[in-house]
Amino acid sequence: MEFPADQSVQGLFRTAQVYSSENPMLIIGAALGAVVLAVSLWLVVRWIRRPMGARLKRALAKRDEIVVLMHPNPDPDAMACAIAVAYLAETVGTETTLQYSGQIRHQENRAFRTILDIETERVKHVTDLTASTIVLVDHNTPRGFDGAERIEPYAVIDHHPGNGTGEVFTDKRTNYGACSTIVAEYFGELGATPVGPDEIPPEDEFVLPTNIATGLLYGIQSDTKHLTNGCSEAEFASSAYLYQGVDEHRLDRIANPQVSAEVLEIKSRAITEREVRGSFAVCNVGELTNVDAIPQAADELMQLEGVTAVVVYGQREDTIHLSGRSRDDRVHMGKALQSAVAEIPGADAGGHARMGGGQVPIESAVVAGGMEVGLWTNREFTDGIFDALNGNV
Repeated sequence: MEFPADQSVQGLFRTAQVYSSENPMLIIGAALGAVVLAVSLWLVVRWIRRPMGARLKRALAKRDEIVVLMHPNPDPDAMACAIAVAYLAETVGTETTLQYSGQIRHQENRAFRTILDIETERVKHVTDLTASTIVLVDHNTPRGFDGAERIEPYAVIDHHPGNGTGEVFTDKRTNYGACSTIVAEYFGELGATPVGPDEIPPEDEFVLPTNIATGLLYGIQSDTKHLTNGCSEAEFASSAYLYQGVDEHRLDRIANPQVSAEVLEIKSRAITEREVRGSFAVCNVGELTNVDAIPQAADELMQLEGVTAVVVYGQREDTIHLSGRSRDDRVHMGKALQSAVAEIPGADAGGHARMGGGQVPIESAVVAGGMEVGLWTNREFTDGIFDALNGNV
């Protein structure tokens, strides 16, 4: 015998009423459980939607002191991110030390540090780190000093490819042209007002000081060739946000530092002694003391009409330093340089599609070439680079 549907529903409702009257505590518990579940879901959704700037600020507030670790040879993008993260840490009462393992040689990088009065410390061994909590900026894997491989970063902020992550905070955006763009967005999300050099900071308002705004803007400019290469929409938006706080006088001094005679000589050598095959150019500039002249020479060589990809290399002490540039869609420079040195023990190279770099131990290159040290002329090395640019490896 079948019952009408409405009678079945009424029967279930009466059964529920009887059950609830006989088991009130169970019903109350179920209701409380539903409320707890709803609140938990709301908190999870809120956390997922929480801006990255707020997440980083909260993570920094949980530590008494941190080290902001830059990559071995810090450029303006890395240094700008470092001073910005240090400032954010300062706002939550966290002490910060800026450290790096290599050298600051390029005249632009030295001017950036001097003009913005950035205090940094060198680290040669993991024991030189001033705190156990490490925040990596503009790279995602610690390197360049003894014991670096043992470090587990607390936070990572980067725009380069790689597998490194932070224990508590990770923000890697490989589609961005500069790490400074990411950090600038944090301050925008937190409602910070950029304040210019002649302005009086508003009371009881979260501000972005002019030195931080100037540094971040130049960090974006330097990593994107003044917003002409490798940009995303975010670079332009962040530049517009930072602009009202920029010190134009200091920005000009950073962008136009004095250049050493050696840098000019290396640039000249790269142009006059280049070897061109098709639309690719390679030049060995020989021995030098300032390896930062090599990427500058590559930039200069890239300006030649008809050239779409270049690699410049030179020798400092027992190491060959390479730098490459490409505006050729057929050439992923980072991968090309990796291929060029793949068979050389101890060599390291890589980078982005448009630019890359690397180092090669001289002795390893000689052994890989099957020659004696005194007979090595770099010819095979140059041929290997051309092969890599042509995709023949």
